[in-house]
Amino acid sequence: MKTQAAANYPLGVATRGKMLTRVGYAALYILLIILAVTQLLPLVWLMLFSLKNNQEVFNLPPFAFPSQPHWENYMNVWTSGNIGRYFFNSVWITVISVALTVLLASFVTFAITRMSWKGSQLVLGLFMVGLMIPVHSTLIPLFSMFLKLHLTDTSVSIILSYVAFNLPTTMMILLGFYYALPREVEEAAVMDGCSVNRMFFRIVLPMTTPVMATTSIINMIYNWNEFIFVNTFISSDENKTLTVGVQNFIGQYTTDWGAIGATLMISILPILLVFLIMSDRIVEGIAAGSVKG
Repeated sequence: MKTQAAANYPLGVATRGKMLTRVGYAALYILLIILAVTQLLPLVWLMLFSLKNNQEVFNLPPFAFPSQPHWENYMNVWTSGNIGRYFFNSVWITVISVALTVLLASFVTFAITRMSWKGSQLVLGLFMVGLMIPVHSTLIPLFSMFLKLHLTDTSVSIILSYVAFNLPTTMMILLGFYYALPREVEEAAVMDGCSVNRMFFRIVLPMTTPVMATTSIINMIYNWNEFIFVNTFISSDENKTLTVGVQNFIGQYTTDWGAIGATLMISILPILLVFLIMSDRIVEGIAAGSVKG
């Protein structure tokens, strides 16, 4: 009997271990589901908010369905609220800013990590200092500089600000990936007579596509949702973006809350769709750039 019990003991321990593992995974999944639902609640609330009029906003509970959904809120903000113009401005400013940021950051990161020259670490340190500069402390100097250059109330001031403030973060993500690139590929290209510029555009840049996609998405989310620079440097309706254009529905005596909710919902949907489609690229790029060597 003792021999048989001893033989069955490891089997019992293994079974108990599997049960504990399953319980642990179940508890983890339940926790993740609760966190996901908690994160989605504000989005559900905003969707219901955008379908209400002013009376329903204040008289109904936050998550109550309106008696009759006011889909005309979306039509009104797109036609009479000039949201179409703001949406177009947000799109093209974001695209140009992201393209310039990723390209310039790739240039600098390639020069620092793949080329030997004096002062490379000093230059890297100067760029990384940008991570510690608060945005609010630069508003007055930037406004003064743009005013002297006659760039206030132009999209150029917004693009330059986005590129300057996103460069350090983009470079920080790119650094780990560039350090991990095999030098044998570059050495073979040099042996074949490839120039530095051609090697960068034809060999190195295609190899960094995953991390470039990651940085592009991160920059796009920041630029699309940015408010401070646009609100400070832009005053005309022609150059405003979605984040600032929502203020048009706030009047001195009345505020159209349903229109504000519809505008916010329109501004959220593009970023939400892009993030859902490209979320795997974000994780892949960050994981690939987090390991050096």
